[in-house]
Parts: sequence; C-alpha cells; structure tokens
Amino acid sequence: MPRPKTMPDEEVLSAAFALMRSHGPDGLTFAALAAATGLSGAALVQRFENKTQLIQRALIQAWDGLDRQTAELMAAVPRTPEGAVALLVGLSGDYGGIDSYADDLRILREDLRDPVLRVRGARWRDVLSAVLDECLAGLPAAAPGLGLLMASQWQGSLLWWSFDPRVPITDFVEQSLARFVEAFARRPAD
Repeated sequence: MPRPKTMPDEEVLSAAFALMRSHGPDGLTFAALAAATGLSGAALVQRFENKTQLIQRALIQAWDGLDRQTAELMAAVPRTPEGAVALLVGLSGDYGGIDSYADDLRILREDLRDPVLRVRGARWRDVLSAVLDECLAGLPAAAPGLGLLMASQWQGSLLWWSFDPRVPITDFVEQSLARFVEAFARRPAD
C-alpha cells in the first residue's frame, strides 16, 4: 500500500495523541507516528520540527477538544447543584477504565512541564469553576470559590477511584459529588 502524500494536521495530531495514550509521551516518536499515519518521518519532522513541538501541538488539540466538550456540557446542564454534578460526571465519562486513566496521568506530566499548556489548564479551571459557582450559588452554605472546591473534590474523587476501580468511574464520581453537595446544602449553624 503506497504512503499517503498528505494528511490534515488534525488527523496526524490525533494519531500522535493516541500514541501518547497507549505508549506514554516517551513512546511518541517520529518513527512511531510515521508507522501509525503512513506519512514519512521526514515529512513529519518538516511539519512539526521536533518532538517537543509535536507533543505540544497534540496536547493543544486535546485541550481544544476538552474545551468544546466542557462548553457543550455547560450549555446542557441547569444552573443547579444537580447540574454541577451532571457536568462533572459528564466530563468523567471519557476517562474510561483504570488503564486509560493511568495512561492519561502520564500525559498530564507533559501539560505540567509546558508553560503554554499550563496556561490552557488554568484557563479551563477558571471556566469550569465559574460555571460550578453559578450552579452552587443557591446552596445555603455557598460561598465564593465553592466551584473550585467542587472541582478539586471531583479531581480527588477520580484519584481515589483509581485505587479501587471496581465501581464504574461515573458512579463513583456521582456518589462523591452528591455527598459534597449535601454537605453544603445544610444551613450553616447560627
């Protein structure tokens, strides 16, 4: 089968991200990407210059996808505590099983090492926290910053789930976040 002469960057970057998910960032090489896409290694180097640029562009594309998914879920959920839980449960569904979650943690290392990608993460945190603040505003014990606290609880619940993944991740997250909301649904003592 002849090599394709061209492939859109989006498809190449999707293949690069898939390689990182299955083999870790260290497993993403121009040779591995050439084998996965059918493009020549030289053509890939010409497009992306070096591995650092390739990883960054693949992860920026992944952040773009997460931003779109977050915006779609935000548009679909009511601005209620139940909507906040639904939003975070919806974002949890893409983690899949324990192996894919663990593989994604290897990729997070790359996000944390790159200042451009850290900015993307901080921007996503701010957008997510703001909509969670809106959803939780009606709770009796609501306070500014509760959205970020809930997002932190969500991330913690993902980590705790990973140590004992017998329950589906979305069920574990939903139960954890329901307890979180319940804690803030009680009227504070006078």
